[in-house]
Amino acid sequence: MNAYINGYELLCDAGNTQDLMEAIYAKKSAITIDESYLEDVTAGLGKMEYDTIFDVLEDVAEVVLKESNLENFHNTLLILGSSVGGMQECEDIFYSQKSYKNIDPDRYSMNVLTDHLSAKFGFYDTRALSTACTSSANALLLAKRLIDVEAYDNILVVGADGLCYSTVLGFSALGVLSDRVCTPFDKDRNGMNVSEAVAMLLIQNVKTDNSIELKGVGASSDAYHMTNPDPEATGAISSMRAAIEDAGLTLDEIDYVNAHGTATPANDRVESLAIEKLFNHDVYVSSTKAITGHTLGAAGAVEAIVSCEVIKKSLIPPQTGLKNQENKNINIPTESVSMGVKNIVSNSFAFGGNNTSILVGVCS
Repeated sequence: MNAYINGYELLCDAGNTQDLMEAIYAKKSAITIDESYLEDVTAGLGKMEYDTIFDVLEDVAEVVLKESNLENFHNTLLILGSSVGGMQECEDIFYSQKSYKNIDPDRYSMNVLTDHLSAKFGFYDTRALSTACTSSANALLLAKRLIDVEAYDNILVVGADGLCYSTVLGFSALGVLSDRVCTPFDKDRNGMNVSEAVAMLLIQNVKTDNSIELKGVGASSDAYHMTNPDPEATGAISSMRAAIEDAGLTLDEIDYVNAHGTATPANDRVESLAIEKLFNHDVYVSSTKAITGHTLGAAGAVEAIVSCEVIKKSLIPPQTGLKNQENKNINIPTESVSMGVKNIVSNSFAFGGNNTSILVGVCS
């Protein structure tokens, strides 16, 4: 059974899907330089304007439902991928009250987001995954596999993460938090921008006139280090290769790699090496995190939507901020490239050597 992406929407620091794509092609970053979020720390952050993450979840779901071929979500499985779940709400209570006593532990979990959406829209059932920065990519992987075995006809995949002190401080402690707009794949990059987003994709077993096919998924775990990827890039190569094989395609049929591209020294070097080793042609490569920042658990869903839009627009995104390319053996455009785009591999990599690649393309 084939899996089709039949509707999607997102909200991030750059705005909705249309706003984001305009920003990507215009190379207009939505990252803001913040000196007040953390004491004595200047950080490039990607911020949305909203009251609560629950409001954003509802708004995005309403758009997807309106644009779908469904009347409601009552026969739809909800799979959510998130890195922080309800942490943001709990942090707000802690920092405002200077106490943990009024924090409800049940509001901290990943399920608080799925429970809220299910109460609002009445989903058939829900699942919540948390695998750090591959969370929503793994939600997409699970969705495809469930469609493949005809377990469900309709699955809504959600990637959602709000900006939290815990995550910003964590990346700052690791020494990978940039004080400027990040510059993926640049020799002079100095780290990543933590960001937030909500992104949703409706996956179904029926093809419509506007479908993009979710053709392949692949995952691996190199388990090399708690935070650093395997320097030989074995895990990244394995996940990309698995996605391509799952789609029944060959390497030379891939037109574009939407890179994880966080602009941390280790990630960019290893991902570049993986692409260089795996592909036998000058496949186009770029990362959109110079526009959005790293939306953590939401990144896989955000970049799946970006990939769908790239196919529909027949326009390869440029790499924003690239001035001094580190690995010159991969093909990174600094301006948009107009061409027919049939197949895209989109990468998400996470702590612990957790690697996930999805492959989307023109319907076969």
